[in-house]
Amino acid sequence: MEIKHKNQVFVPHGETLPQPAGEGVVRRVLAYGPEAMCVENVFQAGAVGAMHHHPHTQVTYIVSGRFRFTVGDQVREVGPGDTLLKQDGVEHGCVCLEPGVMVDFFTPMREDFV
Repeated sequence: MEIKHKNQVFVPHGETLPQPAGEGVVRRVLAYGPEAMCVENVFQAGAVGAMHHHPHTQVTYIVSGRFRFTVGDQVREVGPGDTLLKQDGVEHGCVCLEPGVMVDFFTPMREDFV
């Protein structure tokens, strides 16, 4: 699936493509360019964001729901309005406790998402 809105100034949500990102998780790549990317993730209760790491700095904003995040050696439950900073190379993942939405910001962009 090719994402065709790289470097677009305005990216209407309805023009983005939902992509499966694991069981119970749907991802939409929103606005992005070479230096930054915004991604929406919709989780069903019980869905898992598997532990992983990547060479990008990532900030996550919790829009709704509840999640148990592991970032490095720290574990914490988070909810609406909370943010997380995941430095490049740091192992992280989550479990969705209540259905919810999170928005991720990556720098640089995630080539593997497009």
